[in-house]
Amino acid sequence: MVAVLSTVQIVSWGVLYYAFAALQGAITADTGWSSVAVTGAFSLSQFVAGGVGIWVGRHLDAFGPRRIMTGASLVAIPGVAMVALAPNLLLFYLGWVLTGVAMAGTLYPPAFAALTHWGGANRVRALTTLTLVAGLASTVFAPLASGLEDWLGWRQAYLILLAGLVAITVPLHWWGLNRPWRTTIDRPAGAMEEPAAGNTQVGAVPRSAPFLLLTIANALTALTVFAVVINMIPMLVEQGMSRNLAAVTLGLGGVGQVIGRLGYARFAAATSVTSRGVIVLAAVALATGALALVPYSVGLLITLGMLLGLARGIYTLVQATAVTDRWGPAGYGRLNGILTAPALAASAVAPFAGASLAQLLGSYTNAFLVLAGLAGVAAVLMFGATPRQQGRLTVP
Repeated sequence: MVAVLSTVQIVSWGVLYYAFAALQGAITADTGWSSVAVTGAFSLSQFVAGGVGIWVGRHLDAFGPRRIMTGASLVAIPGVAMVALAPNLLLFYLGWVLTGVAMAGTLYPPAFAALTHWGGANRVRALTTLTLVAGLASTVFAPLASGLEDWLGWRQAYLILLAGLVAITVPLHWWGLNRPWRTTIDRPAGAMEEPAAGNTQVGAVPRSAPFLLLTIANALTALTVFAVVINMIPMLVEQGMSRNLAAVTLGLGGVGQVIGRLGYARFAAATSVTSRGVIVLAAVALATGALALVPYSVGLLITLGMLLGLARGIYTLVQATAVTDRWGPAGYGRLNGILTAPALAASAVAPFAGASLAQLLGSYTNAFLVLAGLAGVAAVLMFGATPRQQGRLTVP
């Protein structure tokens, strides 16, 4: 099952998400649409994915991931095809709306729910493996999409990538996830952070102060991380680095991300739920601020970029296990859908927010300092994002 989900994640992330990063310049040049308009369509897909993700979470708890993830892969067919063939912005935007629906049912949240449900005491190892493989999506699909665009153009590139997505993910979702799905789950013996005795209704958790603080911290972190990733190259160029070297620096941050995920299990074993959230978000804040403040040095900037990537990699798994570490696995799909929706919205706004801050404040350096401050606020909020008495949830 881990192999199945890892395979579909690297393909789904590569085609539905990272291909856009490689093709957006060609789209703008070919169509004459402004970069703001083109990026706005992609941002809209993130808002759609966040909203639909709540519905997906509820249905995952009741029915499991097989039909939902298969259906989402099928929704990608008209979505990506409409993006590729759109003769005008209206159809381009409609294509990204459908693609956002496909994202909600194919990317991390449903895959995390499946591994959390089926993984038992081994769920952290399974989640780590999944995110390690998915972390290579940009490494594989960004150059692949770029190469296809050079050869055939961006429209044909998207259609070829779509064909690959359908051929790989639809059969793997349908046959690879054909396993029993119970609507109630008992916490396995030996699972980490066994909660104290007592029961809590799933429906009450989203209204609790720890969940609200966790949601806000998660959204602030997503805003910071995605704004930094999208705007790192212009920030480094502003400091004097060549564009090609800045791109290499960003790519090496992906290496740091994989390293962070490799070390997550040991890090989780050595820390509490609260402390690891605070440590990781503080690291994001410090690395982001340091990128803006250090004197120009290629080696130092690359090192900081890798450290920031390492923190990002660990945070992916901190987020994936946030619900189960605090409230157990029952109702994970529903709670995780609610938790991740604001973060998805924040990640959609992030590219615009970073660029707008740079314009408003006069430089990307100043923008990065503000983003570091937001991550610092998120780290402080994490101190209150764990319930004092952890209880096993029951699904009403």
